[in-house]
Amino acid sequence: MTVPHATDSRTATRALRALAAEVGILDSYVDQTGRDVRETSDDTRRALLGALSIDVTTDDAALESLERLRADARAMLIEPARVVELVDPSRRLLAVRAPASRQRSGPWRLDVESEGGALHTSEGPWRGDTMLDISLPDLPAGYHRLRLTMSAGGQEWTNEQTLIVVPSRCASPDDLLGADDAFGLIANLYSVRSDRNWGVGDFTDLAHVGEWAAGRGADFVGVNPLHALVDRDGDISPYSPVSRLFRNPIYIDVERVPELDAAPAVRERLASPELREQLAALRASPDVRYDAVMAAKGLALDALYRVFVERVRGSGSARDHAYEAYVESNEPALSSFALWMAIAEQPGHGHDWRAWPTDLRSPDTAAAHRFAAEHTGRVDFHRWLQFETDRQLGDAGQRARRAGMRIGLYQDLAIGTSPGGADTWALPELFVHGACVGAPPDPLAMGGQNWGFPPLDPRALRRNGYRYFVDLLRGAFQHAGALRVDHVLGLFRLFWIPNDSSGIPGAYVRYPTADLLGILALESQRHGALVIGEDLGTIPPEVPGTLEKWGILSSKVLGFERDWRGFKRAADYPTLSLATVNTHDMTPFAGFWSGRDIELRRELGLVRDAELPDVQAARDRERGELLALLAADGCLPSPHADVRDGGLIAAVHDFLCRTPARLVGLSLDDLAGETEPVNVPGVTADRYPSWTRKMHGTIESIAATDDMGTAFGCTNRRRSAAG
Repeated sequence: MTVPHATDSRTATRALRALAAEVGILDSYVDQTGRDVRETSDDTRRALLGALSIDVTTDDAALESLERLRADARAMLIEPARVVELVDPSRRLLAVRAPASRQRSGPWRLDVESEGGALHTSEGPWRGDTMLDISLPDLPAGYHRLRLTMSAGGQEWTNEQTLIVVPSRCASPDDLLGADDAFGLIANLYSVRSDRNWGVGDFTDLAHVGEWAAGRGADFVGVNPLHALVDRDGDISPYSPVSRLFRNPIYIDVERVPELDAAPAVRERLASPELREQLAALRASPDVRYDAVMAAKGLALDALYRVFVERVRGSGSARDHAYEAYVESNEPALSSFALWMAIAEQPGHGHDWRAWPTDLRSPDTAAAHRFAAEHTGRVDFHRWLQFETDRQLGDAGQRARRAGMRIGLYQDLAIGTSPGGADTWALPELFVHGACVGAPPDPLAMGGQNWGFPPLDPRALRRNGYRYFVDLLRGAFQHAGALRVDHVLGLFRLFWIPNDSSGIPGAYVRYPTADLLGILALESQRHGALVIGEDLGTIPPEVPGTLEKWGILSSKVLGFERDWRGFKRAADYPTLSLATVNTHDMTPFAGFWSGRDIELRRELGLVRDAELPDVQAARDRERGELLALLAADGCLPSPHADVRDGGLIAAVHDFLCRTPARLVGLSLDDLAGETEPVNVPGVTADRYPSWTRKMHGTIESIAATDDMGTAFGCTNRRRSAAG
């Protein structure tokens, strides 16, 4: 290929912009006003293309990169991945781009291996065609492998494709609930107090919350993301995990690990006055003390793992077989994660692989293999932790279902993963390491937001056959009757920001929406679980209709459901939605009503003293508008009604339960009257300790409160069989 020594500037600009378009960098976006268009600058294009390892350092390099990208596409006989709906007749045809050859004819052979293992082979000639269609067998919904070989003039070309046949919709509320509408409880599990936990809410607490809520007529209990975290040194945000494929063992109830029955020495240690005093202090702390909790649990779990190795491994018992089955079904990702954890906990290494010794910065190096061989017990310990975490979560889900919940656990899939965590270490080719995901400027963050985690490369996802995305969903749906997809707009587009920048110079990058939503529908149907998309914020016009087409419930939050008249009436809520009072990024209702959130924002410098009177006046108007709304919809006798002892939050819940929304989520914080938020977005930990605040009361005391039944509200959605 010959490249001009001096590229015309207009040609270079066209090449740069064509390159950006090829990889999905959008030319512009409409900002939060809905009116102003923000154009993507060429500097941003260069920065993001560079982050994708595409050379645009000079005009000539940009032109050459464009030619190389197009040549690579021409050389591809078949796409590396294809997602097609079961109702689409094109799933019976494979589109083939014939190889470039002077002798434009020869034989082809296609091997199709279905997900079930059946093999179908077909053969034929190709003569002078640049494109041809090959018939495929009638494949069912699932993941299938195609291998195409073509020959001509003594040359041979082979390409493979992952063919994913998907249903047209996710599982629907009708599938789980019939014609009924339902409500459920949503809790931040780490914040739950109990009379028996070790200073952080655990899976036994989750089971108790589920059983209690089921007795009140609830059909689901939702939790924060349970993804794997380091749980120390400030690495505690459930939305910034080290892995989205695996879970956080901090939620294990040590006293329900089966090995405890065969460990009298450990039982004696757990009953010691010293440990009991330590645990009482952890329970009494107003905040979750992650480091101390993990230190206490870690010692006990180490001892119980040794019992597992000595008494269970190789015994042929049901638990031994269950462990082997769990490991086999999660490999190779499980061992890779366990190895990352074992390396990270070594003195001097830390939990960011980018700062590790060079020869350990990949799981495929000789040093990493040697480390695994020398630390087999520690690697296996982390596999066992995941096994027990999965078992206890599954038990909590089963107990919720046995108590009468028709949906059961409602889990949460975070949008990203830590740049130095286990997922990016194991699969670096899937992540863009020169950019971060964030949000463009808006009234609450005029400099934009940089969320700090690397975006997935959409082209690499397709080359990978969407394997990582499939594994994410399978793990997230495990034991769940519903799944909330955080920032579901990320399945349409994500705002990429060049490293070390604010959100101002970023740009949106397009993702293969139909492919990702199709896979989501397939896994939803297979797990019999609903999907809720967190679709708050600036919504492109095509998003609502697309989510509805795929059967994904929209997120509707009371405070955001407004139009020019004020709060929307109950009848204006869409049917295919989950309605809630607030989110984890907002202050609980009691804090909103009392104005605690305004005072907190003033303390944090987010509201200036000069602005305070206007902000408080606006809140007074909101309170009046909300009371008028509740009265107009029959949830209060009048806007001036005396509401106390849970009466106001009950009226709010009754309002949401009168909407057509198929699901309504009640916050445990709202039921308990909490006023402090669990998270203040964009504020550093030294200014506000997000993700640490516990509830004031234990779940036992909350459940026994006389007015708790009143606070639930939702009388029109209670199951008749509920206690």
